[in-house]
Amino acid sequence: MSEGGVLESAAFPRTLRWGAFALIGLVVVAALRARAALAGAAWSAGGIALLAGAWLLIAWLGYWLQASRTRLDGDTLSQTWLWRKQARAAEVTQLKLVHWPRLEWLVAPRLFVRQRNGSMLWFHAADAALLRGFCERVAALRASGPA
Repeated sequence: MSEGGVLESAAFPRTLRWGAFALIGLVVVAALRARAALAGAAWSAGGIALLAGAWLLIAWLGYWLQASRTRLDGDTLSQTWLWRKQARAAEVTQLKLVHWPRLEWLVAPRLFVRQRNGSMLWFHAADAALLRGFCERVAALRASGPA
């Protein structure tokens, strides 16, 4: 891989994303089937707020599961998720790659990154080569001497 190359992939495998989409669809279908019972129930303001909050949370997490991307640009690894995560190779003190090649279709490869400032981040990528590329860049920096 070239030193300054850019790699990008979905954060989660296609099977997991489609599975989440299907589960959300099943929740919507169940809600539609229960519509008559829900309409006849006595709802308090708190109950309505709780139900609305649950639907918003399901939609929000479903969106980010579909849209989240992981990108390796130079020596910077970043991921969009509920918030944007970013790590620079020069700031890394510890790495741990968790990757089960035979389950890659279901369980996203992930990389644990501990940084000099003490923060700890998990990065997911549907393409394990992206995470290995970041590990290689960290190793190359360490081999070239102190930062």
